Amino acid sequence: MLEVHQLTKTYNSGNKSLTVLEDVSFTIEAGQTFAIVGPSGSGKTTLLGLCAGLDRSSSGSVVLNGIRLDDLDEDERARVRNQHVGFVFQNFQLIPTLTALENVMVPMELQGQKGAAKKAMELLGRVGLAERHDHYPAQLSGGEQQRVALARAFSNSPKILFADEPTGNLDPETHDVVEKLLFDLNREAGTTLVLVTHDLELAAKTQRVLKLKGGKAVN
Repeated sequence: MLEVHQLTKTYNSGNKSLTVLEDVSFTIEAGQTFAIVGPSGSGKTTLLGLCAGLDRSSSGSVVLNGIRLDDLDEDERARVRNQHVGFVFQNFQLIPTLTALENVMVPMELQGQKGAAKKAMELLGRVGLAERHDHYPAQLSGGEQQRVALARAFSNSPKILFADEPTGNLDPETHDVVEKLLFDLNREAGTTLVLVTHDLELAAKTQRVLKLKGGKAVN
């Protein structure tokens, strides 16, 4: 599902260069759960962005569901994300002017799917928020917003889900609810899960863990 080969990312500013990721390689099978861990500044979010086609590497390659992302332009990478990828972020990234239901419908409408509202309501029910479907993000708690974001992430039936610190902004009780929903929904859908987290207990619940330090993979 995901093949990463000798991935390196260097940022150049004037005559200075900063390498934030260096020579990272791994393969993830379809349906696997995979965590990327490491201290702040170790390159976790950079690696996630490269794997998802949000950014382009300086060298190396990323093959997502058989598609080599390095060969694609920005529009082509966006199409791949829309067709194959789901996202969950630490800060939810819901659209503030849309209701919970409309937020969940967005990926399906971008794909031109029929019956988007019905499926979105089913997903909101699955995360326990059907009765809040007409609420806007500002009317929802952080935990509720993240549950809406989870429903949205699964709405386009992604082959792979990238989750960047999905429980990072939540209190312990809400953290546990969102964590269980993430793994339950992922298992039910048969989705491949790639999780960036500093929470080692959360990482330990995945099948494989990649540790980063100073931009390099360490054992």
